[in-house]
Amino acid sequence: MTCDPGTFEIKHSDAQSSARVGRLWTQHGAIDTPVFMPVGTQASVKSMSPIELEGMDIQILLGNTYHLNIRPGMEVIEAAGGLHKFMNWNRPILTDSGGFQVFSLSNLRKIRDDGVEFNSHIDGKRIFLGPVEAMGIQKCLGSDIAMVFDECPPHPCSYDYACKSLDKTIKWAAICADQPRAAGQLFFGIVQGGEFSDLRKRCARELVEIGFDGYAVGGVSVGEPEDVLLKGIADGVLELPLEKPRYLMGVGRMGQILHAVRQGVDMFDCVIPTRCARNGSAFTRRGRYPVKAAKYKFDQGPVEEGCGCYTCSNFSRSYIRHLLNVGEILGVRLLMIHNLFCYQEFMSDIREAICDDAFGAFCEEFEAHEGEAKS
Repeated sequence: MTCDPGTFEIKHSDAQSSARVGRLWTQHGAIDTPVFMPVGTQASVKSMSPIELEGMDIQILLGNTYHLNIRPGMEVIEAAGGLHKFMNWNRPILTDSGGFQVFSLSNLRKIRDDGVEFNSHIDGKRIFLGPVEAMGIQKCLGSDIAMVFDECPPHPCSYDYACKSLDKTIKWAAICADQPRAAGQLFFGIVQGGEFSDLRKRCARELVEIGFDGYAVGGVSVGEPEDVLLKGIADGVLELPLEKPRYLMGVGRMGQILHAVRQGVDMFDCVIPTRCARNGSAFTRRGRYPVKAAKYKFDQGPVEEGCGCYTCSNFSRSYIRHLLNVGEILGVRLLMIHNLFCYQEFMSDIREAICDDAFGAFCEEFEAHEGEAKS
């Protein structure tokens, strides 16, 4: 059965937590949640082809408004017929509005009441990006889910700064809601407020009053301690409606994902699995480790025992270590395949555990193995 874009069905809920399995319908198909979205900032998940991603059953990718607007530019993507056709990806795409660049490019920007002035990180050209511009770019991209333009405050920041930042985020969200969108394009509001519980709750309430197809928790994983990060997640979802999808932005360690799923979060993205692959590290259910390490020089075992990915089924740690140490791109690609497959299997197992009413036991087993890896 096909449903209209924006339909969110909750298939099963965990009795012991707020975890749930759902299905979100978009213009380019359904997404089973909880889901992890690999990051394709530049219209590509680095070194991976669409057919490889589809082979892992990756359901949705993330692209970035700011970066795609700079290169290749909207004229190029518009001429191709939109982002899906440009990158030959026929499944859903979520686009970040560029608001995170307000945070990450702090030395190149000036925040105004109506948006942000940037110096391009490529050529220094002056660029303005605000809620109207961000939504216009995302309409041109034709993404399935567009994010509102927001300000992500740094950590730490004062309560006064967080208040003023939050006022901008809510004002910009209301402006975004009035902008035209592509056919079937959904749009999500973003809960901000820094580490301040009352601000996060107020932001969520005011976003719900505006009305969005889903809601994201932003402004976490910006350098704060783990306990502050986890509290920010809990505070961010507390006032959100149960019947709408919830997206945690930029958080991707497996233990953090499990914690957030317990809180009722449905969607995740992070550069961790792909960035770590480029740096020679592999993810497993028992933790992350550097395949480049000398102790794997003669190791003929797979990257992860029991893994069914193409890499683990065909190549040894010894071989991949060799490729990485001599700078062969195949080494990075093989680790990328494993890490992405590992994350997809992890999310699939989470969904299965929730549906089988075994999510609590699943979390306990994961945490026990994670503890073994750290000891």
